[in-house]
Amino acid sequence: MPIPYIHFQGHCAEALAFYADVFGAEDLSMMRYSDAPDMDDTLRDPTRVIHGQLTLPDGVLMASDYPPGMAGDAQGAVSIMTVADTVSEGKRLFNALSAGGAVIQDYGPSFFSRGFGMLKDRYGTHWMISVTPEEPLDATADA
Repeated sequence: MPIPYIHFQGHCAEALAFYADVFGAEDLSMMRYSDAPDMDDTLRDPTRVIHGQLTLPDGVLMASDYPPGMAGDAQGAVSIMTVADTVSEGKRLFNALSAGGAVIQDYGPSFFSRGFGMLKDRYGTHWMISVTPEEPLDATADA
């Protein structure tokens, strides 16, 4: 099973704590660059996360900060998709994640979901929030 691994420019710990709160995480662990064994002294930044892992009720999210002095874009070309069980839960997730960020597509019904929306959160992570279809989508229905 693929596991999203996302990167930040010094905000990993804050972002993972936020995601833990939004999704009701079961476990959050982090190691800082300063705590990593055999780390070059120029990279021993106690504020940056070299590896973080968030265990969610239905999956895992991993993340890190870019090393000190390394440039990089946070999640520029990737979206994380999450599927809620109900329209109201999808709306709650959408509202929580979009606070302080930017809405790309408002949350609402679509042809494929009772609730769907897209956003970029305050940490630069792109999210797609959807709701489990009432009936399974059949891609072969018109084939």
